[in-house]
Amino acid sequence: MTYKERLDKRKFDEPRKMEAKVGVIPRADGSSYFKIGNTEAYAAVYGPRNLHPRFLQNPSKGILRCYYNMMPFSSFGERVRPGGSRRSKEISLVTQKALLPVLNLDDYPNSVVDVFIEFPQTEAGSRCAGICAASMALADAGLLMKDLVASVSVGRVDDKLVVDLDYNEESYEDGPVADTPIAIMPNSNKITLLQMDGLISKQELKKSLEMAKKVCKDIYDIQKKALKDKYKTGTKNA
Repeated sequence: MTYKERLDKRKFDEPRKMEAKVGVIPRADGSSYFKIGNTEAYAAVYGPRNLHPRFLQNPSKGILRCYYNMMPFSSFGERVRPGGSRRSKEISLVTQKALLPVLNLDDYPNSVVDVFIEFPQTEAGSRCAGICAASMALADAGLLMKDLVASVSVGRVDDKLVVDLDYNEESYEDGPVADTPIAIMPNSNKITLLQMDGLISKQELKKSLEMAKKVCKDIYDIQKKALKDKYKTGTKNA
């Protein structure tokens, strides 16, 4: 059996509809909202600020900390158990690793930048949406950055390569599924995150990367527009 068309009628290289805003949390130093399909991510940045306790400080540069959290009734599948989990800790860490290459924290010794990412609603692709939101929030906070970071999942459903898998595709039972979250610095095409769940050939992975780069360029344009729109109006989005 072959996967002839996507269940939601999208083209194989077409992401879900996207929406982005910045300045959505007034008391944060920087904040953003990013939606792709039915997955919604809010990111809030606090800092740079003094890190306590002092023994955690780095005297040569600042530290980035990321916190990923899905609200209990946010999941399209099973109810999310409240509190921390191995999965949330793992995604918090990969989010931090994906964002660090674009940040210059040398001017903030002994300081910390905290990024909190909350999901009121999810339907696949949450780590990628969180990275997109966090990148915009860091830019909104005025931190010096080499680039933004755009992220999307690509992979294989049965015999087809697809962009931005949704929940039904991730749980597709009539054939093999491979899900590969990717984060990219769009201006240089450098990859800051590459993970894989499932099996995919070397040639399929190469093609998937090219598909991801193309979509990340579109995400990058949406991120830039959201940042420009805030300063065009001179006010924060409500």
